[in-house]
Amino acid sequence: MTDDVAIAAAAAAREAYGRRLSWLAWQWRDLEAAEDALATALLAALEHWPKTGIPASPEAWLMTVAKRALLQVARHRRLTRDPAVTAMLDDEFAHDDPDAPLLQPIPDHRLQLMFVCAHPALDARVHAALMLQTVLGLDARQIASAFLLPPATLAQRLVRAKKRIRDAGLRFEPPEGPELPARLQAVLEAIYAAFSLGWDAVAPDDHTPSDLIDEALYLAKLVVALQPDSAEAMGLLALMLLCESRRGARFDRDGAFVPLHAQDCARWDRAMIVDANQWLWRASALRQPGPFQLEAAIQAAHAQRAFTGTVPWAGIVTLYRHLLRIAPTIGAQVGHAVATGEAGDPVQGLALLDRIDTASIDRYQPYWVARAHLLALTGEAGASRVAATRAIGLTLQPAVRAYLQGHYHAADRAP
Repeated sequence: MTDDVAIAAAAAAREAYGRRLSWLAWQWRDLEAAEDALATALLAALEHWPKTGIPASPEAWLMTVAKRALLQVARHRRLTRDPAVTAMLDDEFAHDDPDAPLLQPIPDHRLQLMFVCAHPALDARVHAALMLQTVLGLDARQIASAFLLPPATLAQRLVRAKKRIRDAGLRFEPPEGPELPARLQAVLEAIYAAFSLGWDAVAPDDHTPSDLIDEALYLAKLVVALQPDSAEAMGLLALMLLCESRRGARFDRDGAFVPLHAQDCARWDRAMIVDANQWLWRASALRQPGPFQLEAAIQAAHAQRAFTGTVPWAGIVTLYRHLLRIAPTIGAQVGHAVATGEAGDPVQGLALLDRIDTASIDRYQPYWVARAHLLALTGEAGASRVAATRAIGLTLQPAVRAYLQGHYHAADRAP
């Protein structure tokens, strides 16, 4: 296989996977069959393109092969029941263009499939993960990292969910208007998980947003348009825009990672911050408090440094307290502890960390970073180094690991 072929196949898969899989699954009403057909097409590309050359439209080529694979399955299944329908199979896709505008309530095949994945007959714990795999093409290992789960556990849940869809014959019709709000939270969680994975995947020498970030922002804006009275949808969009506004400052000009507190806020995108704050104000006016809005408010407080030069740590502590009342996640607990320390009480911050269930934080890298930082603030240098070593061992991103190593080694050398 030549490098050009491999690159073309990978690009076609990355750019088209979610959109095309969603369309195939929607047309065929069978998620597993659609996945198998698209996988068959990708394998065929790797086999044929080195011999025939890369087609002018790789994505169209993949779709043609995938549809033929589905038609072969249909012929095999239906001949035993009604041979008369076989002649019609080749026309099943003739009038359905995956790029054509839809006349359905949800104006995007990917978003449609995400709402299907949030069907109430499926285990709620797998809703968001199923969306990430089927719509965005992520594997179980990547998804598991976003939800702090062992990959094997998540893979089993995904297999059971797809079996449930097939065996129960769950309808692929998009939910009606009144059904959308009940499934919306899972869709928002999946979009944010995709954004977070894309955020972590941005390389230190690549200051452009990853495909996942673009996809997540697009889907978030689509959900806001679809559900204009959802404060949480607006809160999620505001949260992602606030994070994205700092992308240009995450790495210095030499490609080294820069933590939030040390970033040059002159490199933040002020227009994007203003846009995010407007969405947050619109959400607050609806008086539907939720975790995404509170997380966005916390990020908005950090963004104030671009305009005032200071971070309102006491206000951030208050926001975390409100967040913990409705969403006491590990991340929120750790954030609350750090904010408490930064607000002037690192001893209390450590006490808050000590209250977190130890089973939950064993391999949770942000906890150990927070612990090392708060211990350093209290003057416990030895214990801080121990926590920092644990954090470095759990850090997957090379640039972040290099920063932590440099930061704590410098602290060791300090008089």
